Amino acid sequence: MQKFAFLLFSSLVLLFAGCSEAPQAATKKSPKPAEPVTGQTALYRMYQVARSWAPDAQVLKMNSIHLTEIPGVRGKAGAWQATFTSMARGEGRSYTYSVAEEEGNLHEGVFPGPQEHWSGPADASFLIAAVKVDTETAYKTALKKAEDYDKTNPNQTISFILEKPEKGSIPEWRVIWGESASTSGISVLIDASTGLYLKTLH
Repeated sequence: MQKFAFLLFSSLVLLFAGCSEAPQAATKKSPKPAEPVTGQTALYRMYQVARSWAPDAQVLKMNSIHLTEIPGVRGKAGAWQATFTSMARGEGRSYTYSVAEEEGNLHEGVFPGPQEHWSGPADASFLIAAVKVDTETAYKTALKKAEDYDKTNPNQTISFILEKPEKGSIPEWRVIWGESASTSGISVLIDASTGLYLKTLH
C-alpha cells in the first residue's frame, strides 16, 4: 500500500511539473540588413588584409562602388575598391570591401585581386595614416561648395575617389555628384588629412 501511494505521488509530481513548463517559442531574429560604410572604415579593413600580403603596403588610390541592393547614404557606400603598392615587392594589388554579395565579382568582406608588377614612383602612394578625415566629413564640407548644384540635382548619387595628385604630397578626397568623375556635373576636392576645402571641379 505504501509502495502504491509512493508511486501515485511520484506520478502526480511529474505530471504537474510537465504542465507547469510553458512551451518555449522559437525566437529567431531576422538578420540585420546590410548597411553602407564610410571610406575610412573600408580602407582600414582592406589595409589589414593587404599588410599580410606586404608589410610595407601603402595606399595608391581608392574609390566607392554603389550596390543596387544597399540603400544610398551620402558619405557612405556599399562597396569600395582600393589599390595598394609595395616597393619591397615591386608589386601592386587591388582589394575590394563589400557589405554584401553582388554580381561582378564582388564578395562580402575583403576580397583580394591578383598581384601585379608595380614600377611607379615611390611618392605616388601614401601612408594610410595620412587619411585622417572620413568621407562623411568630406561630404559635408564639399556640400557647402556644391549647395546650389545639389539643390537642383537632389537625387544624385555621391561617389568618392581617394588619391594623391601628381604634384601634391597629401591625399585628397574627390567628392563627386554622379557615378563617375567623367560624367559628373561637379566634384569637390577635400584634403584627406585636414578636411579643408581645396578646389571645385566642373
